[in-house]
Amino acid sequence: MVNSEFLNGFTNKKDSIQKMIEVLQEKGLGEKGVQYKMKDWAFNRQRYWGEPIPIIHCPHCGLVAVPYEELPLRLPEMSQFEPGTDGESPLAKVDSFVNCKCPKCGGDAKRETDTMPQWAGSSWYFLRYIDPKNNQVFADKDALKYWMPVDWYNGGMEHVTRHLIYSRFWYRFLYDLGEVPYIEPYQKRTAQGLILGPDGEKMSKSKGNVVDPNEVVNVYGADVLRLYALFMGDYEKAAPWSENGVKGCKRFVDRIWNLLEMVKDGDGYSSDLEAAFHRTIKKVSEDYETLKYNTAIAAMMTLLNAIYDKGSITRGELKTFITLLNPIAPHVTEEIWQQMSYGGMLNETSWPTYDEAKCVESTVEIVVQVNGKIRGHLMIETDAEQDVVLNMAKAEEKVAAALEGKTIVKELYIKGKLVNIVVK
Repeated sequence: MVNSEFLNGFTNKKDSIQKMIEVLQEKGLGEKGVQYKMKDWAFNRQRYWGEPIPIIHCPHCGLVAVPYEELPLRLPEMSQFEPGTDGESPLAKVDSFVNCKCPKCGGDAKRETDTMPQWAGSSWYFLRYIDPKNNQVFADKDALKYWMPVDWYNGGMEHVTRHLIYSRFWYRFLYDLGEVPYIEPYQKRTAQGLILGPDGEKMSKSKGNVVDPNEVVNVYGADVLRLYALFMGDYEKAAPWSENGVKGCKRFVDRIWNLLEMVKDGDGYSSDLEAAFHRTIKKVSEDYETLKYNTAIAAMMTLLNAIYDKGSITRGELKTFITLLNPIAPHVTEEIWQQMSYGGMLNETSWPTYDEAKCVESTVEIVVQVNGKIRGHLMIETDAEQDVVLNMAKAEEKVAAALEGKTIVKELYIKGKLVNIVVK
């Protein structure tokens, strides 16, 4: 952008690049384009499993496509799947599959024996899900209009990145042919983070940092494994495995089981836990929808602490609690459901609902300070007026003692948090 004639004076790199492109196009020296780092797709595998490639090799006609009316081309049944010593596909050993007639000249020909990679089927399977029993087309046009595009596509980071490139390429090809109604296949894409080894590195046999989930299940149970995997951090970020973290989740599950010893009659929520239950139902419901499992579990841990502080739980409260936890810890919650004789199965029950108005605490504890020093705590109504709160604060024994013989200069009330009285 210096000493370059038509670029002199530009201060923004993006603008100067656009100007450079315009000049090149005006002079007929080039045109705007997009460069991709995607390499050529190796679309063949020397193995049995995979879609057979519908191509016939004719010594006279060359490469000939299998006629449309003979599609889909199906794999022959085999019992031996090992590839040949010459590197050919196992299909090359099946004469009845390989030897055929050329669709063009009718002469002797041979089928392609390589198969498609797993990326072939995974590049369009979501379209087949829409209309899986249709034998005429891969999906009905009306069904495609109703279901597509995919609202939210989620997968593993290492797989889903490449897969989304391939599947989008495949889908856009189908769009150009007029086979799908919308230009983009997905509206939103996310990927879960990797679970790293205890050393913070990617798990690898060569590094010796692999954690066998079967061993974790054998020691702690499947619920603890599920719980810890979802609690260990942000769903989309990598996190290292921690044995202490697993043990913490085991203690949480044990405390849930011990709730059976604290149950008392009652189908509703007790007055001192009602707001906490409504807030937890709201928080967990919203977090499940947005894959924020770790914060949903944290909310249930907070509620469990409140239950233990009280020392009892009603039948109705226990029913709600284990229903919220069931998607994450299905085994222990289903067992508690049966122990409590709630009827039917927990996984078939309706999801708890909450009242927005009851999500707010009716009382709150605030700090009372005199000249910035804490002199006491005060339980007040959340909607209490400032004058009422200040009078209650000044009436507290330790606060009154700190005010005695002093002149009040200023009174400050931060709603729901603190009172600070300045004296001299």
